[in-house]
Amino acid sequence: MTGLGKAQPIIVIKKKAGHGGHHGGAWKVAYADFVTAMMSLFIVLWLMNSSEKIKKAVAGYFNDPRGTSTLMGTTMSGTGEILTAASATSMEKLKQRIEQGIKAKKDLERLSKQIEITMTPEGLRIELLEGRNGTFYEIGSARLSHSGQELLALLAGELKTLPNALLIEGHTDAAQYSSDAAYTNWELSADRANAARRLMQQDGVRADQVTQVRGYADQMLRVKSNPFDPSNRRISILVKNDAVGPPAIAHASLADGAMLPVQVAQVKPGALK
Repeated sequence: MTGLGKAQPIIVIKKKAGHGGHHGGAWKVAYADFVTAMMSLFIVLWLMNSSEKIKKAVAGYFNDPRGTSTLMGTTMSGTGEILTAASATSMEKLKQRIEQGIKAKKDLERLSKQIEITMTPEGLRIELLEGRNGTFYEIGSARLSHSGQELLALLAGELKTLPNALLIEGHTDAAQYSSDAAYTNWELSADRANAARRLMQQDGVRADQVTQVRGYADQMLRVKSNPFDPSNRRISILVKNDAVGPPAIAHASLADGAMLPVQVAQVKPGALK
């Protein structure tokens, strides 16, 4: 009887429920795609409600990304310079004055199709495109023709009054114009750019206004589908906007992603003759 009066121990059995397997990270990929799509939508909406000047600046970047930020502007690596509204207005007025000056001279008006003036994020780019038989320079030479001298004198007259810095680039096509291994298209492109610089400074451009003179040879073709196209031979003058920083050494990108040094002649005040 005494055994029956004792309390029986209470046994509690706890069962732990097992967790499901790992669900993976597929949701993260879907979420990232969604965020990217929303960001693209907001950018499009912002552009649709932006001013024409901003739209032109954005379009100019995509048309000339190297200048361009792009390279082809001041440096191939990009400088982050922005064409402000004030700069855009002054550059547009300069463009109009140059175009009017060209139209006023019959010898230059007939060459208007070989003179391209475009707005870029880094400033105003003026390009002198060669013809098949030479237009602004003698074939295979850094000697300026009469038309080349006349046009550069006109440009100097407009540019010498500006505070903006200038950058001058020389380009060739893929043809080799010299049998001398010591004088290649690198030397020819740099000599042509330097010839333009000398003549413009004789006509009033300040010694400290030209910050760089570059020779690209045939590494920056204008018509990539035809390396021998005459318009690949050209001189480019960049009137940099007011927000320019100190010049940097440029590099031309090759097809395999390597970087090729560009022949650059750094111009120092007082060192020019």
